[in-house]
Amino acid sequence: MDVEDFRRHGHELVDWMADYLGRVERLPVRAAVAPGEVADRLPEAPPEEPEPFAAIMADVERIILPGLTHWQHPSFFAYFPANSSPPSVLAEMLTATLAVQGMIWQTAPAATELETRMMAWLRQMLGLPEDFVGVIQDTASSATLCAVLTARERLCGWQGNARGLADAGRLTAYCSAEAHSSVDKAVCIAGIGQDNLRKIPVDGSFAMDPAALEAAIDADRAAGFRPAVVVATLGTTGTSGFDPLGPIGEICRRAGAWLHVDAAWAGSALLLPEERWMIDGIADADSFVFNPHKWLLTNFDCSAYFVRDPAALTRTFAILPEYLKTAEGDRVVNYRDWGIPLGRRFRALKLWFVIRSYGVEGLRTMIRRHIAMTAQLAGRIAATEGFDVPIPPRLALLGFRCHPPGWDDPARLDALNETLLQRVNDSGAAYLSHTRVGGAYVIRVSVGQTATEWRHVEAAWRQIERTAAELCAA
Repeated sequence: MDVEDFRRHGHELVDWMADYLGRVERLPVRAAVAPGEVADRLPEAPPEEPEPFAAIMADVERIILPGLTHWQHPSFFAYFPANSSPPSVLAEMLTATLAVQGMIWQTAPAATELETRMMAWLRQMLGLPEDFVGVIQDTASSATLCAVLTARERLCGWQGNARGLADAGRLTAYCSAEAHSSVDKAVCIAGIGQDNLRKIPVDGSFAMDPAALEAAIDADRAAGFRPAVVVATLGTTGTSGFDPLGPIGEICRRAGAWLHVDAAWAGSALLLPEERWMIDGIADADSFVFNPHKWLLTNFDCSAYFVRDPAALTRTFAILPEYLKTAEGDRVVNYRDWGIPLGRRFRALKLWFVIRSYGVEGLRTMIRRHIAMTAQLAGRIAATEGFDVPIPPRLALLGFRCHPPGWDDPARLDALNETLLQRVNDSGAAYLSHTRVGGAYVIRVSVGQTATEWRHVEAAWRQIERTAAELCAA
């Protein structure tokens, strides 16, 4: 494909992309294929000769689209959003064209300095402490791993990387029982071990119990363990719990443990001054992460990781072979030392496009709209006989159960709600997910897709009501 072919096909592709965004609402939300069905439509061997672009795009329509779950569908209410926006898509196109590999300042000065400025913008937008310094990671999972590794190294006197953990003693880590599975993975990779991750009980609002945390740390220290890190969550994935940072931070300070705050989803809501209650006590945190690629109109992947002591982060990850040494030295930031991979995409560009295209107030308006729709839906569910709301609306997440009068057997109720979720998702009209609360099966609704309006939420609820009525009558 030469430049002129690229120009022609590029225009065609932009038209296709715009058409897709216009028609995605009419497609089934969740992929309606069986396992192996997409692979069966693909040739066993690669083509020997070039194929025309038109044939490739025809197969996108015939093979790929039917096999996709459409995360940008306005009736996508499963998991947390991975919302996007036209400015972000355009920036991704530009990023792919420039094909920057921003491992060090010299290989991409503009990418490095734009990232530094974008992280400063985000810090201001969220109201984080001025001494937090940021870097873009791919996901919150990677950021949490960075935090756990840095905590480990600090506790081990910066000797873990050099000498291994044989002399480190038994390290421990702590998070709430509702924390994301990325914490489990991080402690495994960091060599702390999953057996040494303490899952702290939560209270009635699904928040970590500080007294239980303190008791666990005290017991571990008395038994000869070394508390390394506590991961507090703002907006847990299953139940939207918010761990109290103030009391947790005080406990971490006394114990000498690193405090990492995982606000992957809920952090975007800090754009709203009225939601900054969730970071009361942030002064004692060592690191903080949130994902603009969840709820801030920025294409996956883009995770904003902030640290109070960047020297601790770079001391954990810095390796400087001869071929990466450059004349600029300490006069520049080399983000290769701020995380796990050496290679780095130009992720700051799409943040720049999004923030400038919508402005902070435009982003606030979007988030407030999602929160308001969630509260409105919760009111509808609570007012409907035969439904409970065991996860009250917190920001843009809630959880409900179908609980018909007289249906009190837990197993029967679980089976009803599991079938209800499956039927709604199979319909293609909406896509939701589930969690468990106190062992009970609960259907989870997360509002946050870019184009979602109240009519989409209302249509999903009508589908749920109809399906539930059919199941209860059977």
